[in-house]
This record gives sequence, structure tokens and C-alpha cells, in this order.
Amino acid sequence: MPQKTLLIVCGGIEAVHGIALAKARGLHVVVSDMNPEAPGFKVADDALIASTYDVEETVAVATHYHNNVRRIDGVMCLGADVPRTVAAVAKSLGLPGISERSAALAADKLAMKQQFSKDGVPAPWFQPVADLSDLKKVMCQHAGQLVIKPADSRGSRGVQRIDASSDLAKAFARAQKESPTDRVIVEEYLSGPQISTESIVLDGKAYTPGFSDRNYEYLDRFAPFFIENGGDLPSHLPANQQEEICALVEKAAASLGIVNGNVKGDIVVHNGEPYVIELAARLSGGYFCTLEIPLNTGVDFVGNVIKLALGETVNPHDLVPKRQTPIAQRYKFVPPGRIAKIGNTDFVRGMDGIEELMISAQTGDVVQNTENTTARVAMVIATGSDRAEAAARAQAAIDSLDIIVEPIDATARPATPNQKTVLSVSAQ
Repeated sequence: MPQKTLLIVCGGIEAVHGIALAKARGLHVVVSDMNPEAPGFKVADDALIASTYDVEETVAVATHYHNNVRRIDGVMCLGADVPRTVAAVAKSLGLPGISERSAALAADKLAMKQQFSKDGVPAPWFQPVADLSDLKKVMCQHAGQLVIKPADSRGSRGVQRIDASSDLAKAFARAQKESPTDRVIVEEYLSGPQISTESIVLDGKAYTPGFSDRNYEYLDRFAPFFIENGGDLPSHLPANQQEEICALVEKAAASLGIVNGNVKGDIVVHNGEPYVIELAARLSGGYFCTLEIPLNTGVDFVGNVIKLALGETVNPHDLVPKRQTPIAQRYKFVPPGRIAKIGNTDFVRGMDGIEELMISAQTGDVVQNTENTTARVAMVIATGSDRAEAAARAQAAIDSLDIIVEPIDATARPATPNQKTVLSVSAQ
């Protein structure tokens, strides 16, 4: 049988594990990314230079490769929120994938929420706001806390919690800046546990082996921004609530028209009831799909998504968790400045229970204020005999990293070209 070729859209650091997994399955892997130095290119068989967010450019380079170099048998994204790009390539080349309509709904938070409202999918109240005046009117009409966010961004960029005491002009400007289309929405802030889910939908039925309690211990420290600090598996929620969340994910996927594909859910349980914050039509960033789910459940989640992308049959039995190994993931955030030292990494990797340490910055990098989860500079994943031990090990590992950040003199010359600014490491 001829070797099949898989196109993975995104060559970022968080895609590397998935690219390696695809290679290990005997596939010829081609990766597209706008960065000529993308880490994924070092693992892939072939590289295509194109922005993951530029639909037409990616379709053009993929089509040229398909027609002139090697036939592409499947396309998917990993660690990047680009369902529109993937759907367009799939349609252009006649490959398996979700529809362009489903991809467009998943990539646009406002359109998604409007569709959820139409189909009766429980989600926080929301409203688009055109300008500052609009936002002030909404604040007058809705007492309490709201969430303001760009309609079409990712990785928690521009997402803020606001109330009557907030600087609304600043909050609106920050959210609008992160929207490629300058659109902003507000929604009701629902308190309660937040859950990350990862599902594969087969003939309309969702199988959800990925189920993680999101860690938001830094809500006050980084307010008004929502800074997630990893997560814990298995979930602490009772079985009946977990079943309700899985049913809600399936309903939300159906609302977006996804019959066969993978979806990543952001869910909140408010007053005992689950609500969909967002549903992405892609694999997650943050190593949830590539590392945490296999460690926690024994399910080869990415491998099964690869099967879907290639049009191969996925056995639902392969999506059933085989175990529930306790897992904890934690991130490292540092003050703004220039990274002068990153040390103790070998010691951390050798600590009890540490399954993975990923450093997403290097000495000389300039770190900005922590305003979204992509500002993390390191990540650890730990196992333990229970959730508490896993969490303690992960935190001890993060605390043991020796990362020194020096303040930047405002009068100093700009950074040299080989010094980068750490702004984004993941779609999340």
C-alpha cells in the first residue's frame, strides 16, 4: 500500500508531539507554517511556508504540493485555531473534513453563540457591542460582572472580566485590538468550575475521553484577565454531571453541523448546570490532546483524529478510557522583562512523577505583561497516586525552575534582531 501523506496546518512547538506521532504511524507528514524556523519543520518530511490563518495562501501552497509534488490524503490542524483553513483545504482537494460552514461557525464566537441560541444550546447570555457607548448601555442594563472579548480571537487574548467600576474604554479597546475584524462581544460571567473537554464525533455521537478540571487559581492575581494555570485529571465532578457535560458537547457539536470530526469544549458548571462557553473545531493546544489524554486515559486521541483526517474508520471502543491516571499540569509565568537565565531544567525533569517539561522561551527573550495564557514560559505535567500528589509534584517542579528575568531599562536600545518577544506559544 502506498505511503499516505498528511498535511498538518501549524508547525509550532505544541504541534511537534503530534507531528512525531503521525510520523511514527508511517505517514509522510507535510507541515505548513509561516515561520521558516517553525519547530515542526524539523520533524516533518516536507515544509510549506504559509500563514496558518491565511486561508487562500494555505490552499494555494497545498494545492501546488498536491498537484506537483505528492498527493495529500488528509489535512488537520494541531495547536492552532484554524478550522476555516483546514476546511478550505479539505474542500479544495476533496479530502475528509467538516464543512466550511461548520468551520466558520466554530471560528467566530458571535456566530457560534447565535447558532447556539437558535438551537437551544445552554450558553451564557451574550451581546455584540459596536463601540464604547454600546458597552456602557449594556453595563447599565446588566448589574454584576460581565466578560468582554474579541469575537474572533483565540488563546484568551483580549478576554477580560468587567463590572461597573472597570475602565470600560480601556477594556473595549483591548478586546477590539485582538479582533481581526474589530468586533467585540460581552457575555454574562457565570461562576463555577470550568472544564476542558476533547471529543471525537462519529456519525453525530460524541465520545469524550478528554475531561479536565481547569485551574484558575490566578483570577485575582492577574485580574481582569482570565489566566488558566493548567488543569487536573480525572475531574472532581460527580459522574452524573460529567455525563451531562458530555451530552451538552454532543448537542453543541450538532448545532455547529459537525457530524464527524473533533471538537474542543470550554464548559462552565454554574449552579449545578453546565453551559458552553465555546466549542472549537480543532485539537487543543497546551498539550492536552497530545500528552495529557494519553497519560490519563490510555486513549490515543491524536492518532484517532489522524484516522478521521485520512478518511479511515475510527472504532468507538478505541475512544473509551482504559484507566484514570491522576494528572496535573501547571504553567510558569514570570514578571515582564528580559529573560537572563533558564536553569535547573535537568533537575526538574528528574523529579518524581514529572512526565514532561516544556520550555517555550529562551534567554534573551522579552516577556510582556501576563494578559493571556499564551504568556506562559514553561509547562510541566506530573502524575501521582492521586490528584493531590500529582498537583503537588507539578507545583514543586514549576517552583524549582530557575528562571531569572531582568527589568528592561526604558532608556536602553531596542532588542537586537535575534531577540524575540514572547507573545504567543499556543492557540489553547
